[in-house]
Amino acid sequence: QLVESGGGLVQAGGSLGLSCAVAGGIFEINVMGWYRQAPGKERQLVADITAGGSSNYEDSPKGRFTISRDNAKRTVYLQMNSLKPEDTAVYYCNAQGTLFGVPVEYWGQGTQVTVSS
Repeated sequence: QLVESGGGLVQAGGSLGLSCAVAGGIFEINVMGWYRQAPGKERQLVADITAGGSSNYEDSPKGRFTISRDNAKRTVYLQMNSLKPEDTAVYYCNAQGTLFGVPVEYWGQGTQVTVSS
């Protein structure tokens, strides 16, 4: 239900943008976010944002990444600037909400971001 786009290969210091749209579904979306998983490491939060626009960032990308969302389009974005090799990972979109009052959570398929030194 989450369709990701963006990602790819970029040199250190460059920029990339990711987007994730909720396709179909009728659940009420509360928090949308981006997670990443580097090889051999656990998946970890990059940033998330509430329906009201309050955002939260993990320390490493803070000041370099910007998360935003368009509630009407049910889409979340991640603008990544000043990329570093350590940002290399598979990035996953996440959406949390409720469906008829029951909490639900969905994940995107993941998109590869590779930053070369």
